[in-house]
Amino acid sequence: MSRIGKQPITVPSGVTVSAENGVFKAKGPKGELTVPYHQGLSVKQDGDQLVIERSNDKPEQRAQHGLARSLIANAVQGVSEGYTINLELRGVGFRAKLAGKALELTIGYSHPVVIDPPEGVSFAVPEPTKIDVSGIDKQLVGQVAANVRRVRKPDAYHGKGVRFLGEHIPLKPGKAGAK
Repeated sequence: MSRIGKQPITVPSGVTVSAENGVFKAKGPKGELTVPYHQGLSVKQDGDQLVIERSNDKPEQRAQHGLARSLIANAVQGVSEGYTINLELRGVGFRAKLAGKALELTIGYSHPVVIDPPEGVSFAVPEPTKIDVSGIDKQLVGQVAANVRRVRKPDAYHGKGVRFLGEHIPLKPGKAGAK
């Protein structure tokens, strides 16, 4: 049996869940999410616990079991607490600011880079060199954060660019110099 798939999911108070016809719905204080899951699986609620069960032991079903459990757990946590990914800017003159809901980055190009957030994701700039990407959909928040990082990846020699908070960039040594 899938080790991840057999773990129950605790549903916090204030979150309502339903599962029918291969679609799981979670509604909470932060919003509402729907997650499709494989037809051979069933989601059962026992009090404040959700248990995902599969109908047989075929390899495809076993693979989908753990995946569905993780996606449903992410949806439950997203509608109750939400997700935030923190980014930081490193480099002389590198700055971020909000222009309405959009993120405006000054990161060494001849023009500022403007990134509009998709529906369900918001940006916050607590400091000019820090960016917070928040939302209820874990996959979407992670993808938007990766897109922001992709605008200016940290360079291998000086480490300048956009990086995840706490991300370690191994720096290459520069030229050895003539002797």
